[in-house]
Amino acid sequence: MGEFQEKSTCGTVCLKYLLFTFNCCFWLAGLAVMAVGIWTLALKSDYISLLASGTYLATAYILVVAGIVVMVTGVLGCCATFKERRNLLRLYFLLLLVIFLLEIIAGALAYVYYQQLNMELKENLKDTMTKQYHQPGHEGVTSAVDKLQQEFHCCGSNNSQDWRDSEWIRSGEAGGRVVPDSCCKTVVAHCGQRDHASNIYKVEGGCITKLETFIQEHLRVIGAVGIGIACVQVFGMIFTCCLYKSLKLEHY
Repeated sequence: MGEFQEKSTCGTVCLKYLLFTFNCCFWLAGLAVMAVGIWTLALKSDYISLLASGTYLATAYILVVAGIVVMVTGVLGCCATFKERRNLLRLYFLLLLVIFLLEIIAGALAYVYYQQLNMELKENLKDTMTKQYHQPGHEGVTSAVDKLQQEFHCCGSNNSQDWRDSEWIRSGEAGGRVVPDSCCKTVVAHCGQRDHASNIYKVEGGCITKLETFIQEHLRVIGAVGIGIACVQVFGMIFTCCLYKSLKLEHY
């Protein structure tokens, strides 16, 4: 009986240190998840106003929330491990499960949206650019379009001819421009009055292909981080269950 208890105690100690190591890694992983979410929202969100769906934004918010919960859960996990409190271990396991589901959802949303992105941009980007550019209440779209055309050296959704349908170009407010000034290779006031290839960007596929590639790259990062961390959490749940069972055996 004494030998059994000694082996059980030894196994419990090993599990405690395994779970503690996992919690340290888990806390750092939570920091990484939150950083990816904040990075997406703060630095890569300029073009969100050009997207019809809120899925891209939702995946980033889910990662931020999951990252914060992961960091809090990591601290709770350390307390539960060294205090050997079974009720804390149960709570820790439930939080791991919730985070696991959040990250799986974020990864799945990123994957689904990745598949739908091309169709969404084809159906909505031209209308967004031509109907909302330089229109009252759509300053975010105007800024996003100007940045898109300058950063990716493109003009119009499919090509520069798209701007012929622009409500702003057709109005007197455009000042004789046939394209926005942001289409120009060298931006100066009223440079959009001339749409010759020597003056403006004429890229095959227009801005739609550039924006699609940009967003898909970030969706791959979001999806990989979400699914990757979720897989690591499976080991944490297994270690937690083993420690819980070990404490139960010792109790008896």
